[in-house]
Amino acid sequence: MSRLAVIAAGGTGGHMFPAQALAEALLERGWRVRLSTDDRGARYAGGFPEACEIVTTKSATFARGGVVAKALVPLRIGFGLIGSTLRMAVRRPTVVIGFGGYPTIPALAAAWVLRVPRMIHEQNGVLGKVNEVFARRVDRIACGTWPTRLPDGVEGIHTGNPVRAAVRAEAGAPYAPPTEGPIHLLVIGGSQGARILSDTVPPALADLPEVMKARLRVSHQARGEDEERVRSSYAEAGIEAEVQPFFGDVPERMRQAHLVVSRAGASSIADLTVIGRPAILIPYAAAAGNHQAANAKPLGEAGAAVVITESKLTAEGLTDRLATLVGVPEAAAKMAGNALNLGRPDATERLVELVEKLAETKDTQNA
Repeated sequence: MSRLAVIAAGGTGGHMFPAQALAEALLERGWRVRLSTDDRGARYAGGFPEACEIVTTKSATFARGGVVAKALVPLRIGFGLIGSTLRMAVRRPTVVIGFGGYPTIPALAAAWVLRVPRMIHEQNGVLGKVNEVFARRVDRIACGTWPTRLPDGVEGIHTGNPVRAAVRAEAGAPYAPPTEGPIHLLVIGGSQGARILSDTVPPALADLPEVMKARLRVSHQARGEDEERVRSSYAEAGIEAEVQPFFGDVPERMRQAHLVVSRAGASSIADLTVIGRPAILIPYAAAAGNHQAANAKPLGEAGAAVVITESKLTAEGLTDRLATLVGVPEAAAKMAGNALNLGRPDATERLVELVEKLAETKDTQNA
């Protein structure tokens, strides 16, 4: 029977998208793949291949809910651990790979208890809370952002962040500077940090010169509660814009974009650097360990993006940045090239190699 990989991920697209990329690649190589996540993570699992078995397990986080909900977190995780351990005892996986988020705890803990080879992939420049807990309890740590801050004595391997097949299909797409015709702008913020972009980007674009505004074609991903007011703001400014809570075709929109305004989530940065697009990055200040600032730093230093901290973000200042980048096509084209130089389109293959080497160690031990 073919080897079985259990991929544990959950919570947000930032964990689920690289997990999906690995699942796609392992299935192509003949592996069986089981995704272990929770109900929240399952909402992002629609893009996983049909051949991937999806198991939802009990989990919870201390970051949400009231006193009672927080008090029940250990109990819910405990039930998840029991369920994961029983499943692994019946169908013992070859390897277990965790991508972060509380839903990974049951699978990684069960793998530790049963001594199943295990590894984690950290997307950001700072270990997430769960990955930090397991950093000394796994056989390998793959790092998506480099350098990644790791505990003393713990070594990581820089693989880059895997991107989905839809992103790889657009890898290195030629960049056409906005010298004439429509100017395509993509605004993406992530579920937790999109509001500040909805507050600042529309008024910033509204203050651009009329000749520039007439050329704008904006794709703006806004939270559902902000969707209507953002759409109205663009309409009042006479800007052509499509506003939705979620775009299922972000890779295609990114390929078309002349400029991207985004938070600095690891998956968004991986997409930007694999496709090669200039960006204005606003790191989410409330991100754990300020990891989005760490994610954005290499792009800012390489001239691949303009990085603006939340404390310095204003509509007026953003207008100036947008006018400069859109108004000087040569600058935007240079940034696109710099972004592409930072990309790791082979990150998925690097991660697959680590998984298969880890599987080989198990085969050797069992020989």
